[in-house]
Amino acid sequence: MTRQQRGAVDVNDRSLSRFDIVREGARRDDIEIVHYEPQVVSGSKAERRLVRIVAALFLIAGLAATAFLAVYIWWPWRYRLVADIEEYYTPLLGATLGIALLGVGFGVLVWGKKLLPKEVSIQDRHEGAVSPDEQRITGQTMLYMADELGVRRRPLLGVSLLAGLVPVGAVVAAPLVGGLIRDPHTGRELHQTGFAPADEQGAITRVRLVREDGRPVRPSDLLAGGQVTVFPGIPHGVSNQYADSVTLLIHLRAEDAITARLNNRDAGKFDWMWGNYIAYSKICTHAGCPASLYEQQTNRLLCPCHQSQFLITNNAEPVFGPANRRLPQLPIEVDEEGFFVATADYQEPIGPDFWERP
Repeated sequence: MTRQQRGAVDVNDRSLSRFDIVREGARRDDIEIVHYEPQVVSGSKAERRLVRIVAALFLIAGLAATAFLAVYIWWPWRYRLVADIEEYYTPLLGATLGIALLGVGFGVLVWGKKLLPKEVSIQDRHEGAVSPDEQRITGQTMLYMADELGVRRRPLLGVSLLAGLVPVGAVVAAPLVGGLIRDPHTGRELHQTGFAPADEQGAITRVRLVREDGRPVRPSDLLAGGQVTVFPGIPHGVSNQYADSVTLLIHLRAEDAITARLNNRDAGKFDWMWGNYIAYSKICTHAGCPASLYEQQTNRLLCPCHQSQFLITNNAEPVFGPANRRLPQLPIEVDEEGFFVATADYQEPIGPDFWERP
């Protein structure tokens, strides 16, 4: 039977139920609801059991999300060579977040698959303007859908939904506001490496540049165009404790050293080189990979991970690839015994900590 054959239904008729208005609205959109059946009887044991299951899933999600926030804020997380409970920080974050998301997902699935009515509808495509009646029908349809969710007659679902989803929402915001809760960096750890001069009883001791085996480096150890990876000559300076201190010492050719020294002076880095030698952080400012492929013919230092290239003779300016910040330079000289030392620590953050800075 077509709509014209049935005749128009007054949707403002007080005797009509909300579902009658919903059905009439569907028919006006050429949609016929051919089957609509609740899956459980209202107030039955089956309904109460399903409500408890959904509520339990949402509450589990809320508890897991709350646990995520507690671990994120209070659990010890700093890396140590001999770790204790710190090594559980990341696994706990993953486990609690996974349980929270699974709780929400399964809760929604059980609610939709078991508690909401089954409906089969058939629709014909049509075009037409929106009338006031259709606006009312749309509003009543939305209210009817809210009624069918059963939150009003199943208050436990509403409480569990609120208790479960609020912590999950807080989990989403946690990484964004975490820095406002607690600064992850203390002191000058982003600005201090193993090359910071040591102060022993008021005397400043400049740190030597040493090889991986601990041997200090002399200028005669490097031929023109050569390079060597060096570390701070302090206790544990070659270990992961000072992983941010890995440095590349380069012996430039005479003409290239002149260019590098002029560019250093333009950047205010007076006397940062010693002779034809220059030193840069080996940690790429893009993603922290080792920028260790030195092309002596072009004076470019390449990072093999994402192909960033830095021009050594121009303050290690990035000239290719995703890196957008120069490699920090280490000021160097030779001490009275003829070994390379750092005259000061790096003056810029190492690696990608401040990668977004130009």
